[in-house]
Amino acid sequence: MSKCKLCAFGVKAKQKLVEIGETQQWLEEEIKKDTGMYVDNGYLYKIFTGQRTAPKIVASINRILQLDDSTETIR
Repeated sequence: MSKCKLCAFGVKAKQKLVEIGETQQWLEEEIKKDTGMYVDNGYLYKIFTGQRTAPKIVASINRILQLDDSTETIR
């Protein structure tokens, strides 16, 4: 099984997580609180690699990590 590369949005989100000292698991919990939607590691992987476009989840990530809205375009 080959790994997909992170898309630009995935790179920015991962970098921000490192900057603030939080984990992807923390982000999953924050997204669940913010949206009420179920999100797991696999789903975030698909978003971060551009395999999935989920506008509500991406908008939530932008809010939580305080990323600018220009990162909302995943591909």
